[in-house]
Amino acid sequence: VQLVESGGGLAQPAESLRLSCVASGRGGTINDMGWYRQVPGKEREWVATITSRGYTNIADSVKDRFTISRDNVEKTVYLQMNSLKPEDTAVYYCNAQVQVVTIERTTNLEIWGQGTLVTIPS
Repeated sequence: VQLVESGGGLAQPAESLRLSCVASGRGGTINDMGWYRQVPGKEREWVATITSRGYTNIADSVKDRFTISRDNVEKTVYLQMNSLKPEDTAVYYCNAQVQVVTIERTTNLEIWGQGTLVTIPS
């Protein structure tokens, strides 16, 4: 399974962006999907998670502005970001928990996308 993010870019404060992450490839079951972000020089920060059944959990710091959703048929997870602020500037990474089952074993994998840059100038 591979993840490819899109939708990042430059936006002005108070504007909105929607990030998308498409999973491709076969051989595993995609369970939880989520978004993280990272500012250069800082640790990667969890933003939001959505289960395969659609249950969501969002970081308190963005809960009133960001929403996460997914389309299981299209294997896509979205992050809708509203009322953007300069402090939202970061590289946003998509994450997926993938379970691969074979006759020999069950393997749980954590897959990351390459990241998409979001820039909100002050």
